Amino acid sequence: MEIVHFDNLTAIALVTMAALFCGLLLIRLRQPAIVGYILAGVVLGPTGLKVISNTETVQILAELGVIMLLFLIGMELSLRGFKSVYKTALAAAGLQIIMSISLFWGIGMFLEWSIERVLVFGFATALSSTAVAIKILEETGDLRTPVGRTTVSVLIAQDLAVIPMLLIVGAFGSGSGSGSAIAVLAKLAFSIGFLGWLTWFLSRRGKLTIPMTDWIISRPEILPLSAMAFCFTWAVLSGLLGLSTAYGAFVAGLIIGNSNIRSSLHKAAEPIQTILLMVFFLSIGLLIDVNFMIQNWQNVLIVLSIVTLLKSIINVAILHFLGEPWDRAFHSGVAMTQIGEFSFVVVAAGLASNVVTSDGYHLMITVIALSLLISPLWLGIARHLHDITIGKRK
Repeated sequence: MEIVHFDNLTAIALVTMAALFCGLLLIRLRQPAIVGYILAGVVLGPTGLKVISNTETVQILAELGVIMLLFLIGMELSLRGFKSVYKTALAAAGLQIIMSISLFWGIGMFLEWSIERVLVFGFATALSSTAVAIKILEETGDLRTPVGRTTVSVLIAQDLAVIPMLLIVGAFGSGSGSGSAIAVLAKLAFSIGFLGWLTWFLSRRGKLTIPMTDWIISRPEILPLSAMAFCFTWAVLSGLLGLSTAYGAFVAGLIIGNSNIRSSLHKAAEPIQTILLMVFFLSIGLLIDVNFMIQNWQNVLIVLSIVTLLKSIINVAILHFLGEPWDRAFHSGVAMTQIGEFSFVVVAAGLASNVVTSDGYHLMITVIALSLLISPLWLGIARHLHDITIGKRK
């Protein structure tokens, strides 16, 4: 059968239509739409029907999607609300990262991995998907309950941890000299210190008044452009300082989220973020090598099963250890079992720094995508087993 080749615009149009169809289908099946976007990318990608064989343009848009996602997360973060649960959230996220790194440290001892590779895989596995977990909580009616508040607070703490993770992983490719190490530590200290100061400053005052906001709000046609310009300006400044562009986007969102223009810019930026986020997950599907998955299905299945089971146990144990009641710790911990969207970014940074091999990269990308795919199903199975166990005890 001869493969039909499409020009770029036709290919993008076909993939967008496929993403919309798959997203609507998954919503109909009460699953997150982002899983449909990934499936569309797999089917139409270089190892599928080859509708898109050159993924460079899509990758650029996907990176913009990550920046906009962090901008929206920063904008939606209620500092006063987070302040009441930040100790538990930060402790849980920190312990999740430590336990994940410890797990891969043990694996790395047998496989003779470098500390850099252990950190990349540990960072990537520790993160959960904010988008998928919130969708699951909405479907189960738990988003506004104590379970939802606990889960969302930990997810926010994980999102905050992404910034230093990307700084650390990005530094692996810049050399191993003492000067490089000092530069990385300086950047890390500055980024954490500035973020801490900004959080303290914004939480101790009322809404921040940004100049020219009345003029901007009175012209709805430029609101989306204003939101993007503010986000990308901070992202560029952060990049020029040698920090992650994602860091600048998050700071921009934090400032807007605690300002007098939050409501207007949030509504304006959300549609843009929705489209770019679709492109991001679509690009993940394009990156998945179907041939690799078929040839290595046993390794994929083993890693996916181990990560899913151990991450569930670790999450539940940590939350219960930190004082959460058993039922809340169980439901919240299992809801965060999947590996997150920022894990793709961390693993890609590891590949760019020559820390992760090509096979390791494809394995992690496949496992992360499948983890997102089975997350709702796993939550249902775990809850059913939990209810049966509790019933037998009674």
